[in-house]
Amino acid sequence: MAHEIKIPSVGESITSATLGTWHKADNEYVDAGEVILTIETDKISTELETDKAGILKHLAGEGDELEIGAAVASIEEGEAPEGTSERNDSAGENAPDETPQEETESSSSEEKEDRIKATPVARKIADEQGINLSNVKGTGAAGKITKSDVIGATSQESGKSTATQSSVPAAGATQVVGAGNRTTRTKLSPLRRKIATHLVNAQQEAAILSTFNECDMTNLMALRKRVQEDFVAKHGVKLGFMSFFIKAVVDALKAVPGINAQIDGDEIVQNHFFDVGVAVGTDKGLFVPVVRDCDSKSFAEIEQDIIAYATKAREGAISLEDLQGGVFTITNGGIYGSLLSTPILNPPQSGILGMHSIQQRPVAVDGQVVIRPMMYLALSYDHRIVDGKEAVTFLVRVKDCIENPDRMLIGV
Repeated sequence: MAHEIKIPSVGESITSATLGTWHKADNEYVDAGEVILTIETDKISTELETDKAGILKHLAGEGDELEIGAAVASIEEGEAPEGTSERNDSAGENAPDETPQEETESSSSEEKEDRIKATPVARKIADEQGINLSNVKGTGAAGKITKSDVIGATSQESGKSTATQSSVPAAGATQVVGAGNRTTRTKLSPLRRKIATHLVNAQQEAAILSTFNECDMTNLMALRKRVQEDFVAKHGVKLGFMSFFIKAVVDALKAVPGINAQIDGDEIVQNHFFDVGVAVGTDKGLFVPVVRDCDSKSFAEIEQDIIAYATKAREGAISLEDLQGGVFTITNGGIYGSLLSTPILNPPQSGILGMHSIQQRPVAVDGQVVIRPMMYLALSYDHRIVDGKEAVTFLVRVKDCIENPDRMLIGV
């Protein structure tokens, strides 16, 4: 009996998905609960599992775009066929003695790799590059091997010249153009297409304006250094700058509620909650998971949420629910070395705060020129709903909170 596997619904606004990677071959026997493929939508990537055991039949190929609800595969239910090495464990007892030793070693190695925890993308790259996953150290959650771990192992592998590596087209390249393979043409992924459309729409639909300030990080850095050891010992995570900025933003949103609002048609929607999005960069693009109820969470809880989201984003495990419902966004270009930028709004939100690199700069303090660790801050806002006075007041409030972090800790 054949059982169809269909593209599931992954969100109200998503009508189609692209088949990203098959993890099981056509006509291969699979067990119930095994991941068989990854699908990509314009927002997230999702792994599909089979709830039946049997022979897998592919009904679509990698790169095909299918509507939600379309059949992508079928399972011919039944027992594992005889001779299937990875299912017929008892076959070894009656195997003839003349079985080549190298074949036995190869099967054992494959079974060992199957038990190793690794993301689907990491497995695909390892297969393409001939990397043995048992020799790769995982840095993901619970020691899971990620894409970057495999890429690092590939770069360390001896015997591959730089010239040879550079001549291989990038994954996903569909056409090589020009003499000497000087350029490649690659189809945009659904996620990248969505990001492009999202950014253009943000520029066209909102009256985006930016205002700037700078903050002295001296007191915050001293406080963080003073309590870091005890904080890690108690909570198991490091105390970062982001939790302070989230708390500062919450304080500023309470002081200037106009920024915690959005335009919906000809109405203004005032939000009375404080779910803050934190931009996370990955190989697939920028994700903005939302830290919920930041006004009621502790610094430790916020740091734990950020780490969990970052791990999920790197492993392609972000869900649609993780990305929805934010009222404000924070992006930190400083981790890449950015000194100053004008962040683009994340619609329908009315404000986004850009953090930047901390630099030692001369500043005037009490009539004296001193060297201080300074950070430029940029607030982009929707001028249709937020006036300049509100925007400047908001940013000054964030600056005051960061420069006087002790006041945030005691709520004054």
